[in-house]
Amino acid sequence: MSDTSIATELLSRSRQRGRWFEYACWLATWSAMAILVTLLFVILWQGLAYVNWHFLSNYKDELKPADSGILPALWGSFWLMLLTCVLSIPVGIGAAVYLEEYSTDSWLTRVIKLNLSNLAGVPSIVYGILGLTVFARMFDIFAHKELVVQGPLGMYMPLPLGSTIISGALTLSLLSLPVIIVATQEALRAVPQSLRHASIALGATRWQTVSGQVLPAALPGIMTGVILSISRAIGETAPLIVVGCGVSIFECPPGVESPTELLSSPELLLQVPFSSYTALPATLYNWASDPRPIFTHKVAAGIIVLLVVLMAINGLAIYIRNRAQKHLNW
Repeated sequence: MSDTSIATELLSRSRQRGRWFEYACWLATWSAMAILVTLLFVILWQGLAYVNWHFLSNYKDELKPADSGILPALWGSFWLMLLTCVLSIPVGIGAAVYLEEYSTDSWLTRVIKLNLSNLAGVPSIVYGILGLTVFARMFDIFAHKELVVQGPLGMYMPLPLGSTIISGALTLSLLSLPVIIVATQEALRAVPQSLRHASIALGATRWQTVSGQVLPAALPGIMTGVILSISRAIGETAPLIVVGCGVSIFECPPGVESPTELLSSPELLLQVPFSSYTALPATLYNWASDPRPIFTHKVAAGIIVLLVVLMAINGLAIYIRNRAQKHLNW
């Protein structure tokens, strides 16, 4: 067999393997799409008819399960995500800016970066155990005596924090921080060094360069990290249950059922972080264990609401990211 025929045969085999690999990728992609479409169809078929205003504005009713609603879970998830964003986004972006723009390339910095990359893959239940020990119980320092500290403007803070919104928010912040920090670091590295040099050459300080040039240029990548972290946090159940999130709460935290009540009594905002709560994932987990058939449809309806909330948050973040990308000049 000549060299030409051998080369032709090898090339034919290589192309055949390439086609088989293409077919395998095609099959994997469309199989995943088929499973996703099937799940969405089943959820919509079971729960879409139950998504109405009564479902969104009512409580769980043990006597009339068909009238059960998710109002406490909606408010609990809202406050939980709001506090999680307030706690995790500034800290995560600030830590990434320090590690990339200010810290030296020392062994300590390398160890911190390595651990941050590893923490992004830690199971969420581990963060739940950590949050239970550190935030909810505070290492049992107050095991034999519970204190209530009065703060400014009539704010009351229990010690230890116990099963409150702030405990859940701090736990989810720990869960979100590694993803935000790593994504922000990558976004900062993607900004050309020439942009920093030009800003400094024009007389800007390092802080002015970072705040006025680097961060706006890195905003699309930062928002990607925020989307990923908040999307993961909003659907977590295990860490919330570990830190004491209620699954059958019949009151909105802190007794507020509408925004008008907050406007009429703004001091209630100070009591929100220290109120008991439930969240959408925890409520759906509780309903899924109920043997009554009606709750199968209620769980599907709750999943639809959770998906809509998640897509709304992601849509807002994607809009901010795309808007920032339009103003990039490099």
